[in-house]
Amino acid sequence: MANQSEIKVKKEPYSNQSWPWWPLLPLYPYGRRRTVFEELIPGNIWGFQQLQGLYYVAVPVRLTVVKVSNGLMLINPLPPTSELLRGLSALEKQYGPVLTIVLPTASGLEHKISLPALARSFPKADLWVCPGQWSFPFALPLDWLGVPKSRTKVLLDQGLPHQETCSWISLGPLDIGLGRFQEVACFHKPSRALMVTDALIGIESKPPELFDLDPTPLLFHARDRGDQLFEDSPQMRKKGWARLVLFASFLRPKLLEIPPLLDVIRNSFKPGLRNAKAHFGLFPFTWKEGWEISASNLMGDKKPLIQVAPVLERLVFPRAKQSFIKWLDELIRIKGIRWLVPAHFSAPIEFRTGQVKRLRNRINNSRWATGEGDWGFLDTLDNTLLKRGVVPSDPLEAFKDQDLQG
Repeated sequence: MANQSEIKVKKEPYSNQSWPWWPLLPLYPYGRRRTVFEELIPGNIWGFQQLQGLYYVAVPVRLTVVKVSNGLMLINPLPPTSELLRGLSALEKQYGPVLTIVLPTASGLEHKISLPALARSFPKADLWVCPGQWSFPFALPLDWLGVPKSRTKVLLDQGLPHQETCSWISLGPLDIGLGRFQEVACFHKPSRALMVTDALIGIESKPPELFDLDPTPLLFHARDRGDQLFEDSPQMRKKGWARLVLFASFLRPKLLEIPPLLDVIRNSFKPGLRNAKAHFGLFPFTWKEGWEISASNLMGDKKPLIQVAPVLERLVFPRAKQSFIKWLDELIRIKGIRWLVPAHFSAPIEFRTGQVKRLRNRINNSRWATGEGDWGFLDTLDNTLLKRGVVPSDPLEAFKDQDLQG
């Protein structure tokens, strides 16, 4: 559905891609955020993608632009580089001004961090945020974090924006220890698209075109040892992408080993790799035979595989499966739903009522939050946090008197 003719691989000056506030949340690619524009649903929804991650484990993150009455609504903020703002300006000239900016998640730090700068870029736009906003390591009010208090409202608590065009469905709230998990999805009636932040994702085996701007993360992880030079080919890009998906999904997949430090050093600083781009040959990973099967279970070959992100299932919802099922039941009741537009990975993804029902049944009948296989590290991490009292044994306890569906 995406208009691939709009995706152009070109070199932009560093100044157009500069993000000076990156030290607040030091994620790759740090101070330079390249942006790719996509028309997702013609005349209705557009996406701006940037890479975001740790140690070259980078995946696409998306700001979604929605056509509403008399203008545009932005969902899931991204760093407003000059390159991104130029793209938004082009849309404004055709479809009207940015009227609204929405932060629909309470816990997604990578989405929160861009809101103040994006709000300053559109001083006339109304701001809406998910209930239960929190900051780490100190709990600070939104205006102390740079979000203009005078034009900021709380979703559900103070109403909802653009109800003539959009319906809003809340997932949560849940108590996750440090703060609250809650996400408010938006169903755009004209396009019949559901926009989510982290609740659902769709992954395909083909690397996103965003990596065409710089395939370094793919080529770095496609290697098997630190002394191997980068080899750029479609096969190596696909191999690197599969490993990135495993990293992003499980943090430490079962078939990944950390080699002895002496082996890592022995393979480092080889000719052709003595540069920061190659991390000087430091490559502390060894993949055991069979990792490709694990990766294939997460990706679709012909279309994105829709799923709950393993990190979300195992670390956020491990004891709240029924809350997720209730949210899917809400989606099933939406008439005419056709597309899914997540903030991460692929979009748009076909998502009709029948597919929502099959997803609901698959989740309902699955071994939710298992600790087997690739899930072992997430399982250990969750149990450790649970034993230390960092996360609650009953994530719904703090919200039992509230309507979980908003």
